[in-house]
Amino acid sequence: MSTTMFGIPNCDTIKKAKKWLEASHIEYQFHDYRKQGITPELVEGFCEQLGWEIVLNKRGTTYRQLSAEQKEQLNADNVVALLVENPAMIKRPILKVDGQYHIGFKAEQYQQIFNL
Repeated sequence: MSTTMFGIPNCDTIKKAKKWLEASHIEYQFHDYRKQGITPELVEGFCEQLGWEIVLNKRGTTYRQLSAEQKEQLNADNVVALLVENPAMIKRPILKVDGQYHIGFKAEQYQQIFNL
């Protein structure tokens, strides 16, 4: 089983998810957006499987700093470029397990993903 977690290391939810995976003895790779970068193709993959409205983190500071006009004009055609430019606006964590993306962290959700 191939597992990759995407995010930024200082995020509290990422820390919780990592602890859960480690406590459950699940091997994974961590893809740090800031160190390893992020491509339009990767973000498009997130949006295709999960939906761009779900991938966009509207609770974060970066999103709240957008102008009302920028928020109103967000759509499937322009959101990828914005997320590549501002990876902190991608909801975290995104977990890729055997080619399937999952978003967020809840212990029950991870138990289902890994059949525990």
